[in-house]
Amino acid sequence: MAEPALRIEGLEVDFPTREGVVHAVRGLDLSLAAGEVLGIVGESGSGKSVTALATMGLLPKSARVRGSIRFRGQEILGKKEKELTHLRGTGIAMIFQDPMTSLNPVYTIGWQIAEAIRAHQDVSKDEARERAVELLAEVGIPNPAERVDNYPHEFSGGMRQRAVIAIGMANDPAVILADEPTTALDVTVQAQVLDSLKAALRETGAGLVLITHDLGVIAGLADRVLVMYAGRAVEVGTAEDVFYRPSMPYTLGLLASLPRLDSHGTDRLRQIPGAPPSMLGERSGCPFAPRCPLATDTCREREPDLAAVPPASGDHRAACHYAESVGRGDHGLVFSDGVVDNVIA
Repeated sequence: MAEPALRIEGLEVDFPTREGVVHAVRGLDLSLAAGEVLGIVGESGSGKSVTALATMGLLPKSARVRGSIRFRGQEILGKKEKELTHLRGTGIAMIFQDPMTSLNPVYTIGWQIAEAIRAHQDVSKDEARERAVELLAEVGIPNPAERVDNYPHEFSGGMRQRAVIAIGMANDPAVILADEPTTALDVTVQAQVLDSLKAALRETGAGLVLITHDLGVIAGLADRVLVMYAGRAVEVGTAEDVFYRPSMPYTLGLLASLPRLDSHGTDRLRQIPGAPPSMLGERSGCPFAPRCPLATDTCREREPDLAAVPPASGDHRAACHYAESVGRGDHGLVFSDGVVDNVIA
């Protein structure tokens, strides 16, 4: 098999604090093939963004990072800043959540795109500007030859996000990390930004790691899905596996909280009770057990491994002692007002 564009194995990220050590990411494994879209979902604090920042080498110096991060077979974890600077943009690019923190308000959009190009390519200012116009057109900015001289405040929120995508694709990277690129955008603008992301993938042939809370976005774009909770992967598989055969109660809760077209107008959205656990210190048992309506003494005593779910179509794995039984249950009722008791056979 071809070497994945990105492979992460046994990633551990800790942050020392006055209260203790925060275990932000715990033993995460993932792989991304060229041209593939991997969606990472989970609540805030599950370790999604920390994983992306660790891949880019952008975590603070106080962070303790262990494991392996390989780009096209080459280990990049622990590389010197000069080597990482060359890799960022050309090999791996990142699209951040808030475009206003990514764009400098005192420089034009075109200047900032051209800067990203000239940082890695030996081209003239005119050539870089011409390429900036082309990139703005590719991500759907109207009248790009005119808008290239606009400042960030002259762009709408959706247009700013598309400009950031243009910067990300400026040097044809092999891997793009998109961290919540559609947060706080309305549905119409969100669709436009997603179209721009698709254009970026077509133009660059890159693999995409898409981090988001929006399962609808994942369903429409991702080839594979990785669900994170409490700093680790709790379910991974093809989009079809995860959406149609979810086998971890946390995944069931995320799916059950989505509005359904076939529901009655008076039906209330289901919710997962409680809140994600603190990542301070050590603990035993499944971290989701305090919120899980299906938890047993086994769940509270021993944390489950991420194991294959039979019968799996491909690499479908879940971190649940009862994954096979949960996958056969009535998913929609697990987090209803009346908890189902017979889901675990």
